[in-house]
Amino acid sequence: MCGIAVIVSGIKIILSSLDPNFVSPVPLLEQQTLFSVDDIKGVLRRRGPDNLGCKKVLLRSGVSALPGGEQDIVAFVEDEDANDGENSHMGGGGGKEFIEELQFIGATLQLRGISPIIQPLVDMSGNILVYNGEIFGGIQMSSGSNDTEILMQHLGLCGCHVSSPHNKAHTSGERGTSVPELLSRIRGPWALIYWQVTFGGSKILWFGRDAFGRRSLLVHWPTKEDPRFLLSSVSPLASVNESSEFADGGQIAKTDFWEELPCGVYSLSIGALETDEDLIGEVLKHDWTDPKLKELITWERTSIQPKPEDLCASRQKGYCRKEKSPLTPSTLIEPKLASTDCLLTSLPHRVMIALQESMMRRTALNTIYQATSVDYTNKYNTPVAVLFSGGLDSMILAALLDKCMDAKYDIDLLNVSFDGPFAPDRVSARAGLKELQKIAPSRRWKLVEIDADLLKLTSETKHVMSLINPASTYMDLNIGTALWLAAGGEGCLQDETGNDDTRDHVKYKSAARILLVGAGADEQCAGYGRHRTKYRNGSWLGLNDEMKLDMQRIWKRNLGRDDRCIADNGKEARFPFLDEDVIRILLDIPLWEIADLDQPIGIGDKKILREVAHLLGISEAASLPKRAIQFGSRIARESNRKNFGSNRAANQASAGSVTIHGNNS
Repeated sequence: MCGIAVIVSGIKIILSSLDPNFVSPVPLLEQQTLFSVDDIKGVLRRRGPDNLGCKKVLLRSGVSALPGGEQDIVAFVEDEDANDGENSHMGGGGGKEFIEELQFIGATLQLRGISPIIQPLVDMSGNILVYNGEIFGGIQMSSGSNDTEILMQHLGLCGCHVSSPHNKAHTSGERGTSVPELLSRIRGPWALIYWQVTFGGSKILWFGRDAFGRRSLLVHWPTKEDPRFLLSSVSPLASVNESSEFADGGQIAKTDFWEELPCGVYSLSIGALETDEDLIGEVLKHDWTDPKLKELITWERTSIQPKPEDLCASRQKGYCRKEKSPLTPSTLIEPKLASTDCLLTSLPHRVMIALQESMMRRTALNTIYQATSVDYTNKYNTPVAVLFSGGLDSMILAALLDKCMDAKYDIDLLNVSFDGPFAPDRVSARAGLKELQKIAPSRRWKLVEIDADLLKLTSETKHVMSLINPASTYMDLNIGTALWLAAGGEGCLQDETGNDDTRDHVKYKSAARILLVGAGADEQCAGYGRHRTKYRNGSWLGLNDEMKLDMQRIWKRNLGRDDRCIADNGKEARFPFLDEDVIRILLDIPLWEIADLDQPIGIGDKKILREVAHLLGISEAASLPKRAIQFGSRIARESNRKNFGSNRAANQASAGSVTIHGNNS
């Protein structure tokens, strides 16, 4: 929904279950830190949230009133914004200074719910939640509900089942569902930090991100330089202030302070040692409990290796599918398989239906915008935009969005170029606009052409470096810069007729808060060049292994970085191809129906999606080859010239994978 963070100070962190070699530094009252809570607030406030709040929990250990006189933890919750943190070390009761504290920060870009909410949420029991995500299934949501409020209600009913050698949690017999069980049920992207106060007095900090990492969450494990435990959606500039230089002398940020938190659910159980009053917190990682979710994570496909007759039948029926008439553009796709003479004809229909339902979950407009200041009832306003190259994936998203959204709404197509009208993505975007206008003439499409000059992006490049952190290669920077500029949505409108000679150069800035992105299509449907290489070297099994690897590392290589760059513009990225049901459908389909890499580029790669495009009536887009944003926008070429002197020198140095450090010229 925008961004979350927590700062844990004064507690010794134990990571033995995750890293046996980790040694936590001793927390000190007067400790040097690399940035303040205001730095995190500042970087989250940049995103333009509807509101931003902060709560502080002050902890103190002491003798419990329970039988046996065990060590207990006293916790006080403060509204930090009310006192500006002035009492963060004030004593209470026994006069012991509070050096143990947790500061929760929540920035809310409210997209669902009738009533405005302010994070962090605090319930009657003292539980605290900051949540950055959407609930598209698994937990019942009414049309007027807000995801965070509903999740808080369900979390309040969860019991505690966490125990460790250091901190033994009390388990309530009245509450059966655990926090990991509840979070395993959620369908949709999320990152979460939750402070749970149990009936037995245990204090547990839960945190994590969804199984595919569709929302960013960075972690800093305590070090001598900064002994705090930190979680944040994005890194403040102040936390990466050690720097080196670009080839042009510009400063870049150090990137080893933060790391991407691996997907999963974690707990930090806080307790006191029996020998003293110092608090310790032990971190544990919990298994996903939902069997269906586990199947998606392991990414096991039943049918991988075809028989010769399977391939022959698939190729013959593929031609049959392309020759069929496309669906009527003005009607929604019926959620049932079309009758056909050949069984396999149903496969692209199944994928198309799953994608459409994924789109409908991500673009339902019933009560999304009621809490915002923008009047989206005006027919000339645009609630949803598409990151648009005019390629196969973005054309499918645009065509399906037209079927899911009332015709009174405009649709913004955001296209970025570092070579004006000559960049490949600009050429295909203009062609794609014409094709969309043919299948949906009643829709007002807005192609927003965003032109950039890399040589003039000095301060902007430094800022994007902080957004992609901890990613640190030139490829990450190029992709991050292109995404950041595109998500900003500030450019010029293409003339509605699509006539290149009479373009209307009227400046325009997209007000859409939701940005649809095609991430996940290439990983699941063999769209990368390396997939073709793996297929040549290892046949179908090698291809499947490479695709599985891509899906299991997409959280680290792509999604965290992309989420941070897009969210910095006050946009929420949504990934229809990474919907749980879409992933399930694609896994159920034989691999040779997903892709046939014996066929030429533009035919065999992402074969199933090309057939979906034919069904949608966008046959020109169906034959376009894969083109990554850094190449299609030509930022990679400009970056190579700027930082390596030429494309040739950059290619010799494998520039895309080079870590940005020192002078490369």
